[in-house]
Parts: sequence; structure tokens; C-alpha cells
Amino acid sequence: MAHLTQNPADKERFICLYPVYINSKKTLAEGRRIPTEKAVENPSCTEIRDVLTAAGLNVYVENKMHPREWNRDVQFRGRVRVQLKQADGELCNDKFGSRKDVMFYVAEMIPKLKTRTQKTSGADSSSQPGDGGKKSKKKKK
Repeated sequence: MAHLTQNPADKERFICLYPVYINSKKTLAEGRRIPTEKAVENPSCTEIRDVLTAAGLNVYVENKMHPREWNRDVQFRGRVRVQLKQADGELCNDKFGSRKDVMFYVAEMIPKLKTRTQKTSGADSSSQPGDGGKKSKKKKK
């Protein structure tokens, strides 16, 4: 048996999210898991935690390192665990059906955090709520 428990509500069954997965500064080989145009520049565990907590998900942070992260710096440390399913197997939030959904949501919301906007007017972040992120698909051949 691969897991100690089959219960999705147990902490060891929560999905893992490393900041590297949504870091626009990383290549796919270095661990990024979403397209660069949707990724965020150097996200931190606290930012991921804040965004997912605000979304109402059950989240906690562990002091772990991504295996491909060569920089042992404190800002690159950490792993966020997120509960996607309840004990009965139902999704905690219908918006998040997979870990990809969570990654895209976090990458979309981190730039809107107050710590990221730093005193710039908040008008521009709310003006385009859903542009879908389909911008420059033509360049890839």
C-alpha cells in the first residue's frame, strides 16, 4: 500500500505545492509546472498560503525544500500542503478539481496581493478580471 491512509482529509494526503511550480524565473527542467506567461516571479510560501487561505482552503506550510532547488536560501524554502478533498471524497471547493487548478489560481492571485502591488493604484487589477491568459500563442513553432 503506497499511502498510510486512504482518507483524503488526512494531512499526508494533502497535495504539495512548491513555489518552484509557479515561478516564472524557472525552466520546466528546474521544476516549473505551468506556462511562463501564467507564472509569477519568485513566489514565496507565505504568498501561496495567504492566497489559498483567502480562498477558503485548508492549508499549512512545511519547512521543506524542492529537490531541484539549488538555492538553500530561506526565501526559497517551504512547501505548502493543500486539502483538495474531504473525507467522503468530495472536493472541498468545486473551483479546485486538480492541483493544476490550484496552481493557476495561485499564480493569478499573487500579483494582486497588497504586498505585490506596493502602493500602486488598485484600479488596474480589478479592471480585467478574466482575460484568460491566452495572449501570445502564435510565437511557438
